[in-house]
Amino acid sequence: MQIDVIETTSLGDRSYLVSSDGAAIVVDPQRDIDRVLKLAADRGARVTTVVETHLHNDYVTGGLELARTAGADYVVPAGDQVQYERIPASDGDVLAAGPMRLRVVHTPGHTHHHVSYVLTDGAGAVQAVFTGGSMLYGATGRTDLLGPEHTTTLTHAQFHSVRRLAAELPAGTPVFPTHGFGSFCSATPTSGTSSTVGEQAAVNPALTQDEQSFVDQLLAGLGAYPAYYAHMGPTNAAGPAPVDLSPPRRVEAGELARRIAEGEWVVDLRTRTAFAHGHLPGTLNFELSTNFLTYLGWLYDWGAPLTLIGGSESDVAEARRELVRIGIDRLAGAAVGTPEELSGGTPLGSYAVTDFAGLAAAMAERPVQVLDTRRHDERATGGVRGSRHIPIHELAGRLDEVPAGEVWVYCGSGYRASIAASVLARAGRTPVLVDGGYGDPEHGAAAVGLHDAP
Repeated sequence: MQIDVIETTSLGDRSYLVSSDGAAIVVDPQRDIDRVLKLAADRGARVTTVVETHLHNDYVTGGLELARTAGADYVVPAGDQVQYERIPASDGDVLAAGPMRLRVVHTPGHTHHHVSYVLTDGAGAVQAVFTGGSMLYGATGRTDLLGPEHTTTLTHAQFHSVRRLAAELPAGTPVFPTHGFGSFCSATPTSGTSSTVGEQAAVNPALTQDEQSFVDQLLAGLGAYPAYYAHMGPTNAAGPAPVDLSPPRRVEAGELARRIAEGEWVVDLRTRTAFAHGHLPGTLNFELSTNFLTYLGWLYDWGAPLTLIGGSESDVAEARRELVRIGIDRLAGAAVGTPEELSGGTPLGSYAVTDFAGLAAAMAERPVQVLDTRRHDERATGGVRGSRHIPIHELAGRLDEVPAGEVWVYCGSGYRASIAASVLARAGRTPVLVDGGYGDPEHGAAAVGLHDAP
């Protein structure tokens, strides 16, 4: 029996393929199922069973299409109301796939109907547990995604679900969660990339605290999560359309200029420093890296025409793959080339890039307007002295609060600051991008004397 991990680092999630004797089970697959089918073929296995731990709130599932493509059983928690045929998973059910067995354990908390799956061999020996958004590595799944009226009830349920898993499973049972590798579906930061039930007993807050302390701490730690989450649950309940990874329509310079002039979403995928050095005025910079999908999905005006600018066809293809994972399927098009090639002779925009040492030097010489684009929980630990705080996901609606003139922009790594700088430049402001990590021990704010404790 082999368990393969399928990482989706841009969402902080994992899917799993379990194979034995030519049969394969897939747990919580992402939308781009070609990865799963290729892995199954590499293992010489046919996907016979596809299971969901819950209706996902952070991505569009590939489970329905994968099951239909492979001719597999599709298993979804019994309590979830969906608009397609599935096998309902209820507490205590046992699913068979070749010599493998999955026992369903109802583990509410992340959602009301969330289940975990205990993997056993034909003799009943426990091999692993797939915990979805229940028991994570040193944390649990967040409990506020279904609305504030459910949060407290779900938080108490999460405590008991994690404790149930710990009580019913051998200490050596490997734990395989779906969330917790940077996902906003985690209630608190996770730690590590592998664990067992016994190891979690020593570190998981649901297992080291009493119930009320756990509930109070989890509720106090819940912060903002991406706005696109609101679209994921309904899409997954309705049944996602088959994935389309075909190249978007090519957009030439003249059409690109028109779209920019009309204020459409035109996103440049290049690095933050390349964009700052020279870009088409009116475009936005979402660097194609690990954070791309989270923040574009968070800030995007859902349903608006979206055009990509990539330095290569492969960049556009990678961005398209990322975007379909959260249901942004209909791109208005894409342009490929350098800003000079796509400008049609129009002068390029640019702005300065510096680091925290450069910011410190400027602040020592003159008054400087500084904007902090981190989340509220990050700001609560301190910030650059005298800085104004507007989280990146609130910036578009609060531009009137940004001071006039030159504005130096920072965040926790430089990524969100680069988005903010492009937003400010698009609005006719003069940003300076502070490219670096606020908490970097060698080059961050404290290292250059700018950290101001709350």
